[in-house]
Amino acid sequence: MNINNLILIIKKKIKKDILVDEIKIEDKTFLHKKHKGFIKNKYHLKLYIVSAELKKMSRIESTKKIYKILDEEMRQYIHSIQILIS
Repeated sequence: MNINNLILIIKKKIKKDILVDEIKIEDKTFLHKKHKGFIKNKYHLKLYIVSAELKKMSRIESTKKIYKILDEEMRQYIHSIQILIS
């Protein structure tokens, strides 16, 4: 899957299950290409999410919720994900 399609899928899935004011996703894969454990076609993503719903939750609860929503993508296409919530 290419990165643009993956980003669209992630945004759609998160917006479907969480009240989101804004979501921005950055591909940070280029920073990891020389790492020993680098896997081609697995992405390193940084999510910026503005959501009152997530902000009310603990950090662990909000992260678990996002991981559950993105379960399939995490297994198939995402090597690592950084989540920033405000």
